[in-house]
Amino acid sequence: MPKMKTRKSAAKRFRSAGKGKFKFKKAGLRHLLSARTTNRKRNLRRGGYVSKANQKQVEGMLPYGAKT
Repeated sequence: MPKMKTRKSAAKRFRSAGKGKFKFKKAGLRHLLSARTTNRKRNLRRGGYVSKANQKQVEGMLPYGAKT
């Protein structure tokens, strides 16, 4: 069997966490920041975890897991 290919776009966006979940950085913190409230910007700084509904899709795109 040939090796499975990793979706490089997904590898750049997701990192595997310790318990098998995938972490990602939230969008919306690059430009036009004066329009966003301080609370909103603070919440965007924190990363997020992939939901259970999308977990299987991300695992399919990253067959060997994303490197941390």
